[in-house]
Amino acid sequence: MDFKKLIESKEYDFLRTDEHLGNRIILLTLGGSYAYGTQRDDGQSDVDIRGIALERPSDLIGFTEFEQVIERETDTTIYAFNKMIGLLLNCNPNTIECLGSKPGHYLYLSDIGQSLLDNKKMFISKRCINSFSGYAGAQLARLENALARDRLPQMKKEEHILNSIRNAMTSFKSRYTAFEGNSIFLDIRDSLKTDMDKEIYVNINLNDYPLRDLTSILTEMDNIVRLYGKINHRNKKKDDNHLDKHAMHLIRLYLMALDLLEKEDIITYRSENLDLLRSIRQGKFRKEDGTYGSSFFEMIEEYKKRLIYAAENTSLPDEPDLKKVEEFVMEVNTKIVKGLI
Repeated sequence: MDFKKLIESKEYDFLRTDEHLGNRIILLTLGGSYAYGTQRDDGQSDVDIRGIALERPSDLIGFTEFEQVIERETDTTIYAFNKMIGLLLNCNPNTIECLGSKPGHYLYLSDIGQSLLDNKKMFISKRCINSFSGYAGAQLARLENALARDRLPQMKKEEHILNSIRNAMTSFKSRYTAFEGNSIFLDIRDSLKTDMDKEIYVNINLNDYPLRDLTSILTEMDNIVRLYGKINHRNKKKDDNHLDKHAMHLIRLYLMALDLLEKEDIITYRSENLDLLRSIRQGKFRKEDGTYGSSFFEMIEEYKKRLIYAAENTSLPDEPDLKKVEEFVMEVNTKIVKGLI
């Protein structure tokens, strides 16, 4: 596909007409599956565009504001320069990848955009450990929760419900009247119901406790139970595709994190891992019952171990090069205010 020709089409006219974009854009690149090299062979993958645009003088020293432009019809997101810098400093996975695209995937680069790429290492630090681990953990939770709702045996599903409720309870003390740790106790025991082997039981020992707080707590618990109990009426093939996509992105996040820690580089296009990632997306790690085989979860554990080792032995600095980043940002913003760009 000719992506440069694509963004010249009418549906991308907003890139040229939006007051925040036009000649203020300094970088445009592919995002999503095309950026990673994991797009579907049938040509049905969406084209995602990511970019950066400079603020106007009034955004920096006046009353106007600009953080980003999101155009959902074309899956395009253009970040304001200053906002992007903040996200890059924290090694945000969704944005740091814009600095590691395959050269042919940059659809536009101004001199400032090229300078940003040339100096990308000033953003790389050990902050990537928490940011990528957090995103990978969220991806794994989505995968496990989806499997628990729709694919796992009743006993395993009950365990997931219990863990979800316990996780929710950790925030109760900040939102409801405090109660002692064992005032609400949950565990799994044999069920008396004919359609269940095991069931969650609860013991509540509260005295003089506000009724409204208690009913809110029980409602939150009930919502979790109902979530896992919903019958999935969606198209199974579509659901399988979503699961495979979550599984693929989970592994991709581990691989990108390892590149940052071991190679001190941002590698968005996964040329060395395409066979693995595409096989995951094609469902080759799923069993007939829709769950994933042990080899997939063993692979996850191996990547977790590698990530821990890499984090302990990386030569990355604890923090990004804040002085160099500040100098770069000040130089760009000074030119904006003076009307030089």
